[in-house]
Amino acid sequence: MSAAAILSIALIHLAAAMSPGPSFVVAARTAVSEGFGTATALAFSFGLGAALWAAAAMAGLALVFELMPQLFTALKVIGGAFLIFIAIQMWRHAREPLPEAADLHPRSAGSAVWFGFVTFAANPKTAVFFGAVFVGLVPSETPLAIRALLLAIIFTNETLWYILVARFFSLPHARTLYTRLKTAIDRMFGGLIALFGLRIAMF
Repeated sequence: MSAAAILSIALIHLAAAMSPGPSFVVAARTAVSEGFGTATALAFSFGLGAALWAAAAMAGLALVFELMPQLFTALKVIGGAFLIFIAIQMWRHAREPLPEAADLHPRSAGSAVWFGFVTFAANPKTAVFFGAVFVGLVPSETPLAIRALLLAIIFTNETLWYILVARFFSLPHARTLYTRLKTAIDRMFGGLIALFGLRIAMF
């Protein structure tokens, strides 16, 4: 496998990682409401989720989805329902004031990793995306070491991007703006998450 093909996969995935989606909304809200540390743990879990779906695609899960569309549909419905549940919680608690920074009690790193991992795993279309990329750019005879390198690149892309998102949205100015407009922002974020959930479940 050529270096150009590896670079192509890295750039394609980076562009996909940076495109707005439920992970971005969850990462931004976590950063402003719970701080940089919790959002960084979330970013790590998104990297794990991306690597998991990429590994699944390499193992042929995308082909399994094609042969068993009922399985893909079931996973989409479950994932969409989970995102809609998150959206409902955001909407219900939108009016609750944000604690002062000194009184903030963010969730533990382990809890953030688990929440982020489940959020990312809620979108099985990611496996289809990776499957489509790998079919064209990763030959079947690609050595295990190269496959491991690709997974490492995907994990790094996803994690570093969301660490940048976490850093930006955890800055004092972002928190101040969020505090001032919390009800409207939470309802907007909740609406976006719900739309992403419906899109995943229905399309």
